[in-house]
Amino acid sequence: MECLDPVLGAGDLAAERLEQANINPQTGLATDYLNHFNEVMMLLEMLPAMPDCAEDVLDWEPLDYEGHFENSTFKDKNLAIAAYHAAPNYLREHLEAQVADINNLVGEIQTQLHEAADPATVAAEIADRATHEIKPLISVAGAVIHGHVEPEATQHEGDGAQAEIDALFA
Repeated sequence: MECLDPVLGAGDLAAERLEQANINPQTGLATDYLNHFNEVMMLLEMLPAMPDCAEDVLDWEPLDYEGHFENSTFKDKNLAIAAYHAAPNYLREHLEAQVADINNLVGEIQTQLHEAADPATVAAEIADRATHEIKPLISVAGAVIHGHVEPEATQHEGDGAQAEIDALFA
């Protein structure tokens, strides 16, 4: 017996069902995943005013798309995971590339925080880096989730976040 992969727009992944679950019916991706990154962004931007947030930043761990939904209270988490698997490969790959860049930058910042004698001494620099390096990557990830990327856009890896944002909105 052959098991067919789920298809966006059909059966459990019907457009209306996906829309009701706040999952983009064209891409099969949900912006809820970005909450994981928005959380650490908020903490990083608060560091200058609240250096005690450093512990929360250090405790933050990367989660892939499935891991985020498996560990979330998202009502339709199983639907979100199924839709992710049905999403076009180029979208998943592009989203995963953005996520890898975000995770690497947060990891670098965590190392910087860990090595600082006093988090307050690096807080402003870290907040600035988060705003100018991580936030644009989260924006690109959001654009991918909303389908604002062409299949050939995945070939531009390594050109930098700003170049990718410019290409998406050109």
